[in-house]
Amino acid sequence: MNATASVFGAVHLGYVVIETNRFADWRRFGTEAIGMHRDDLDSGLTRFRLDDQECRFLLRRGPAEDVVATGWHLDDHTTFEQIEARIRARGVPVVEGTAEEAALRGVERLLRFPGPKGITQEIYTTPVKSAEPLRMLASGFVTGDSGMGHIAITSTKPAQLRGYFTTVFDARLTDYIDETISGVKLKIRFLRVDERHHSIAVAAVRGLPIDPVRTRVQHLNIQAATLDDVARSYQRVHELGFDMALSVGQHTNDKELSYYARTPSGFEWEVGWNPVVIDETTWQPTTHQGISIWGHTRVGQTIVDKLDQFRLGARSLARPEVTVPALSGAGIPDD
Repeated sequence: MNATASVFGAVHLGYVVIETNRFADWRRFGTEAIGMHRDDLDSGLTRFRLDDQECRFLLRRGPAEDVVATGWHLDDHTTFEQIEARIRARGVPVVEGTAEEAALRGVERLLRFPGPKGITQEIYTTPVKSAEPLRMLASGFVTGDSGMGHIAITSTKPAQLRGYFTTVFDARLTDYIDETISGVKLKIRFLRVDERHHSIAVAAVRGLPIDPVRTRVQHLNIQAATLDDVARSYQRVHELGFDMALSVGQHTNDKELSYYARTPSGFEWEVGWNPVVIDETTWQPTTHQGISIWGHTRVGQTIVDKLDQFRLGARSLARPEVTVPALSGAGIPDD
């Protein structure tokens, strides 16, 4: 077994674990607004499905109001052993999940290890499939070889984050976006581990060591099967009274048409449709100016909201960002 052989293409975002005390709101948000299948296991455990896998989102009771773990589906045991060997070789602790933890996540077995910003990373090879038919308002979601979507993170140490995901999963740089929001310059790096344009996006405030987002993640993304699914869920989010963060628009880099709703925990939830699929034989990283070709306008943000955002950013100066130096190398500077 060669731990240095590339695992790119054999890694896919598989599930997300969210800690919350706002179960009633999350259940309405997930099923009635976004349109996912829901299984309530007890008063403090809820799962959402997108496809035949038993669990794509696990909600557990707790105070974080945030994503606390991401699960990565690996194609085979060879890939699993390669990644495990990489982590152990660098002296980073690896813990096997209990049988109960694996069952809650809908997998046969998992290993966990520390990740950037305190988000635990978990790997598994065999998801448990459900024989129960999907009960959901959406016609379907795109998962499979592309994984279940992507996760976006704000960071004061983007080179270390890129280094981490390159070291662990052989992530590749897809492209950059330069964006200015309310006079603040952002540089966003988009990383892929399979054919999906990106499974991880890392946004940093250029030239300033601040993180304007309270939560560990800025947003999660899932891909709807049809444009009609996007339109109908957008309408339901509005009608049910959930906050809309960004209106419908289309991105410059992956061409995905999407909107962003605000979850009961505060981070954003992107529902998208029809992003580009990467052709590894021809793709070259480029830099795009601005996140959107059209749309994606801010909805309902007041000056009070903006001041609050900068207050959180200033607070982050006194709160060191969690990194995993042993898995980040020296970090990967921008190309």
